[in-house]
Amino acid sequence: MKLKKQVTVCGGAIFCVAVFSLYLMLDRVQHDPARRQNGGGNFPRSQISVLQNRIEQLEQLLEENHQIISHIKDSVLELTDTGAVSPSGQLPFRSANGSWVLPFDGRPTFLSVKPQDCQFAQGHRGQTDLQMLDIYSLLKFDNVDGGVWKQGFEITYEPGEWDSEPLQVFVVPHSHNDPGWVKTFDKYYTDQTQHILNNMLVKLTEDPRRKFIWSEISYFAKWWESSDTHKQEAMRKLILGGQLEMVTGGWVMTDEANSHYFAMIDQLIEGHQWLEKNLGVTPRSGWAVDPFGHSATMPYLLKRANLTSMLIQRVHYSIKKHFSSSRSLEFMWRQAWDTSSNTDIFCHMMPFYSYDVPHTCGPDPKICCQFDFKRLPGGRVNCPWKVPPRAIVDANVAERAHLLLDQYRKKSKLFRSKVVLVPLGDDFRYDKALEWDQQFLNYQKLFDYMNSHPEMHVQAQFGTLTDYFSAVYKASGVPQGFRPPGYPVLSGDFFAYADREDHYWSGYYTSRPFYKTLDRVLESHLRGAEILFSLAVAHARHAGMEGRYPTSDYTLLTDARRTVALFQHHDAIAGTAKENVVIDYGNRLLHSLQGLKRVIINAAHFLVMKNKDVYRFYQTEPFLETDDRRATQDSLPQRTLIELDQSGPRYLVLFNPVEQDRLCVVTVLVNSARVRLLTEDGQTLPVQLSAQWSTATQMSAEVFQVCPLPLLLITNRVTDWCCLNVLRSVKVQMQFVTYGTRSSKDKSGAYLFLPDGKAKPYSQKGPPVVRVVEGPLFSEVVAFYQHFQQTVRIHNVPGADGLSLDVTIMVDIREQSNKELAMRLVTDIQSDDTFYTDLNGFQMQPRRHFLKLPLQANFYPMPSQAYIQDSQYRLTLHSAQALGVTSLESGQLEVILDRRLMQDDNRGLGQGLKDNKKTANRFRFLLERRSIGNKVVDSGPISFPSLLSHMTSAILNHEVLALPVLPKKRGIPPLHTFAPLKAAVPCDFHLLNLRSIQHQDTNSPSSYTALILHRKALDCGLETINPGFNCTTTEGQLTVSSLFRNLDLQLLQPVSLSLMYSSPPLGNDSSVSLEPMEISAFRLRLR
Repeated sequence: MKLKKQVTVCGGAIFCVAVFSLYLMLDRVQHDPARRQNGGGNFPRSQISVLQNRIEQLEQLLEENHQIISHIKDSVLELTDTGAVSPSGQLPFRSANGSWVLPFDGRPTFLSVKPQDCQFAQGHRGQTDLQMLDIYSLLKFDNVDGGVWKQGFEITYEPGEWDSEPLQVFVVPHSHNDPGWVKTFDKYYTDQTQHILNNMLVKLTEDPRRKFIWSEISYFAKWWESSDTHKQEAMRKLILGGQLEMVTGGWVMTDEANSHYFAMIDQLIEGHQWLEKNLGVTPRSGWAVDPFGHSATMPYLLKRANLTSMLIQRVHYSIKKHFSSSRSLEFMWRQAWDTSSNTDIFCHMMPFYSYDVPHTCGPDPKICCQFDFKRLPGGRVNCPWKVPPRAIVDANVAERAHLLLDQYRKKSKLFRSKVVLVPLGDDFRYDKALEWDQQFLNYQKLFDYMNSHPEMHVQAQFGTLTDYFSAVYKASGVPQGFRPPGYPVLSGDFFAYADREDHYWSGYYTSRPFYKTLDRVLESHLRGAEILFSLAVAHARHAGMEGRYPTSDYTLLTDARRTVALFQHHDAIAGTAKENVVIDYGNRLLHSLQGLKRVIINAAHFLVMKNKDVYRFYQTEPFLETDDRRATQDSLPQRTLIELDQSGPRYLVLFNPVEQDRLCVVTVLVNSARVRLLTEDGQTLPVQLSAQWSTATQMSAEVFQVCPLPLLLITNRVTDWCCLNVLRSVKVQMQFVTYGTRSSKDKSGAYLFLPDGKAKPYSQKGPPVVRVVEGPLFSEVVAFYQHFQQTVRIHNVPGADGLSLDVTIMVDIREQSNKELAMRLVTDIQSDDTFYTDLNGFQMQPRRHFLKLPLQANFYPMPSQAYIQDSQYRLTLHSAQALGVTSLESGQLEVILDRRLMQDDNRGLGQGLKDNKKTANRFRFLLERRSIGNKVVDSGPISFPSLLSHMTSAILNHEVLALPVLPKKRGIPPLHTFAPLKAAVPCDFHLLNLRSIQHQDTNSPSSYTALILHRKALDCGLETINPGFNCTTTEGQLTVSSLFRNLDLQLLQPVSLSLMYSSPPLGNDSSVSLEPMEISAFRLRLR
């Protein structure tokens, strides 16, 4: 690389090439310790010479590190062959030839993936009628003016079309209540939502023909808990009588771009469990009018929860126009990987610009606005088209009814049935009694007139969402949820969303990344706390100690479930709320995180006690400390310091939240450089002692990092370790670039990404400070730039933890103005215009870079991973937080790290993004060799990660928690390792949750537990490398009774995903069977 280019990218690319060289060429570089003394000569005065000199020093240090790590494998073999012993008896140590000697457990690991478990990824899929990637290739995205329906076309009809089959019209009143956006959740509830629900109770009761739908259970639960029994009974009567329908029934209307499927399921369970406990109702239809684009994961989850139909709204206007022209706005939404039709769910796409009243009655908003009776003259809201509504009276009802019917008929021409859906509402509507009267009384007059004039051939009424879907099924002659004859089948998703012009909502994929990261930390803690709590309670019951265990921790679990659920709201995790609302979310997240840490340490305390008889729980005297602490909701975590002294040893409990054994490096802080770590049976653990850095160049004299290699978590054979020589053939550079925003008219904001052109190389005045740390367990290079700090670490560990690069980018762009910082990986992989991004951490979606679309349209959400590949290699970027990603050139992956924007983007927020935090973005880079170069497979609509890739994602998202035992005056009672599983879980199974189910009458746990399993699909066409644990697959079979050690299984009952529908119990010794990609739930009773 030329020197000029090195300066342009501030050494970033060279830095990364050097690190990748360290990673790849472990056995190619000659060891020359003498060079260390030669690196400190006088620097030339010019900055270029200084930078060149520093790079040379870095390369020298890295070369030493290459050789150190390359000797490890041979050294371990020498250790077994020669019985080499450290002079001090401690491990690791350096042998006479200068290499590091590490211990290992001699029992071998094995990898046994059955060929049948590989066939799913290679299998044939039936062709769907509508494949979204094909539709993107087909469309021109030309935005032609369509007249009154600006983004569509003129709609015409023949007057006699409904003579034989009258038009059925269902007007569905609704109120979209954001659980936080411009106001906080509580402020919205106080100011508006409680009044909506109170008025609903009165106004629906006045006339049984009135209907309403409600979506956000978070608000409904808050209202319910503050209402007396008379109000509750009246509301229950409205629901059971069919006047009020609970649609979707989730805690919130979840974001679908950034949310992880664990949290999407959890918020659905939380809402459905609340409905089951308090109302006994089961939602049938999904309602998602406001998420900014729609994921294919959502229809799968709704289908598994036994919903039969769903509705979506925010879809690219060109796609809406295309689907409208072919009458494909209603379709069966099928998963791209489905080999049959098991995942099909009926979906209705709203055709027009918005879900407000002007854009729901028909194609002409000027006319539809005249039928939004809240906008009657004298009110606070008016019609932008300058023609106000008129109250319906006898003198105008005929003219008004015919005008409205014309819109209904035109809208119905876009659909295949003669049933039309007309939503009637908007954000926080119906908060005043006056609006209930304005809408319901005027519309009822219109309906009465239409229905009493047979020559109009229309039957109009208020309805719920399920009323509409039921009428469609009935008109088509099919049962609920079945495919009507002739309706298309669609696969794919609906990102990126654009509502007009080139205004793509791809900025929110990254907006406020600090909180996107905190959300995932909380999710991992929630899953870990759920599992440990369920196991601890079951073991306490088994030991007859249920009364001594703090089951009151269940209230902390409930609080955290609801916080995680609330944050999945499409203005929360999206990063699109006002600054004070973000602080409110942040405080809730922090409070729940602290509560979950308490649940975890209390459960771990009970489970690791060797003699349960001496177990005592004291609320004010915890047995364990938490692994880290956060001072405030917007601060980074600080690890807990373990203070060592002469009084005796300190004890450390490690919690591995992953269902597989795991060998990994764990970092703890101590106050002494003289440290020795022992396992519970007295074996010495290998340790790397490193400095704790107070600044880029200053070490702390009081605090040290201790990084043990806890072999107690896993049995592994180091001699099976592969050095990933595959990487020798691939050139990878890491560059940093910045985007600005447009200089005039519309600019980027919290939602929109409107860049001022292609990205520019990141630049700063001087060269970065570069720090190199090397050791037996890990080595790392840290580069300090003005606006970010880049850490690349290599773990010298056999198995999954050592087979990828551990990369952290600490970003701080608070000094910037209208800038977006991106990390770009540049490789020589021949990926052309194709790349792959995940949907919600659940499945992979192929993408294409389209030159016909603007740059911002080619960005997609990346909740957990993205990859590029050619016939030989696949490079995966694993992420611990949701961010926006793209591939703008062959061989590139680019991810937006943070955005600081000084203005609103005119989507209702009224603010820019100016509350940036110092944020740690964590990644893993995994490069794999493809053993089957099959471009035919690549061209299909499906792709899957490898087994190693699945494991890499798991270890990145679920870190081992290091919990110090607090010193006790009475001494520490005997502890032992708690291993909950009798045998290894098949390595294509993921234990998504082990969730204690609520008691029907109290806020305590019942005797039932929900086991939620996900069987992952594997791409076996990548070279199989030893993952570091015993890995077998079983063709989807799992015997649950043999899963948990020392517990009796007394009930095994399949249930729907949100636990509302139960199938007959299975025999306790039965095997359960899951297909690849399937998520299944079971109700267990463990004792």
